[in-house]
Parts: sequence; structure tokens; C-alpha cells
Amino acid sequence: MPTPLVVSEVRKSFVMHLRGGLVLPVVSDVSFSVASGECAVLAGPSGIGKSSILKMLYGNYAVDSGQILVDHDGKVIDMAKASPRTILDIRRRTMGYVSQFLRTVPRVAAIDVVAEPLLARGIAQEEARERAGAMLARLNLPKELWQLPPSTFSGGEQQRVNIARGFITDHSILLLDEPTASLDAANRAVVEDLIAAKKAAGVAIIGIFHDLDVREKVADRLIDVSGFSPRKKAA
Repeated sequence: MPTPLVVSEVRKSFVMHLRGGLVLPVVSDVSFSVASGECAVLAGPSGIGKSSILKMLYGNYAVDSGQILVDHDGKVIDMAKASPRTILDIRRRTMGYVSQFLRTVPRVAAIDVVAEPLLARGIAQEEARERAGAMLARLNLPKELWQLPPSTFSGGEQQRVNIARGFITDHSILLLDEPTASLDAANRAVVEDLIAAKKAAGVAIIGIFHDLDVREKVADRLIDVSGFSPRKKAA
């Protein structure tokens, strides 16, 4: 499918139950598509709803209305209506996600955190750990840290583990939420190369990058999220 992700007329609001059921609009009429081999970047000021859109695409947030159509094993699945089991299968085999923060697992070594998505797809443990080590080495994480739990790492080191875990698979869709935020210049360049390789492999990427230099290098197209703001439309 040349366009593996299509978003159509999606609307999202939050209900503030501790404020008497106050409804807080987040985004409305969100519509765009991302083609295979393209990196589309969500743009707009902080607080406009960019991360909320990514979380809806991944199924972390429910939508009020609209469609999020994903090509999954040759079938078009609407993430907005999919069952939890289907969403988990899409995450395992079709859609990857690099969030801003790594959810550390106590006592699990960094190399095993990175290898886990491969194990979930049936890759043998030895091969999965070998590939995880290669990815960590590429991101300049010292080998002596690989057997330690990431909860003991600095923020930048944790983010490199997070990036390695997100980029190690061959998902056809990849969501990136500020992947370079905690990185130095050398590792930002590595991430830029990783994104270029994913694009060359035909992966559809949608991301958020507040680093304008990185955004300039990786983005094929900007999607202005300000146009989806219900607050702007009401003004």
C-alpha cells in the first residue's frame, strides 16, 4: 500500500471530571496521509496537540470521532475502532513508536530492552541480542552499560536505548515524538541517518521535532497542527 497511514476528520477532547465535567477540546478535523518512504513532521507551537495526535495514531488515546486507517497485513484497519488485541498486534508488526521518554523496566538489561520487540516477532534470542548490540553500538552507548538496567542511566543514555528499541524492527509505519531531544550533536546525526535509512526502505514516518536543524534535514513535508486547533477556529 503506497499510503499506509490515512487520518480522516479525527476529533479529540478531554473531559475534566474534577472540574465538573468540563470538556477541553484538543484537536478537530485532523486529516492527512503519510506515504511509504516519506517523513511527515507535525509542526506548530507547544501545546497545540502534536503529541496527542501521535498518541491517537498509536492507540494510546481514544478519538471522539473520525478514522485512523492503517495498512496491516494487507488489510485496512481503523485504529479508532480496533479492538485492544488488534491494536497490540498492529504495534507488534506494523507500527513502531519512539516516545520522548523510556519506560524503564527494573532489573532488565538495556540490551534485552532493545531486543524485546524482535523476540516478540519470533526472532531467536541470540540473533535479537546481536542486533540489539549493533544498534546500541551505533548510538554510541558504551558496551559496559549494555548489561545494566536503563533506570540507572542518564536521560541521554536512556533516550538512546529508547531509539535503538524503536528503530530495530522493520515496522512499515514509525511514529517519532522528539527522538533527538536529549541527544548531543553526534547522536543526533546518527538518528538522522537512521531516519534516512528507514525512508529508503519505504517506511512511512510521522514525527515531532522541535530541533529545527534536525527537522530541516529529515522532513519531506510539514503538517501544520495549528489548522486543527478548535480553539483557533472558535477565536
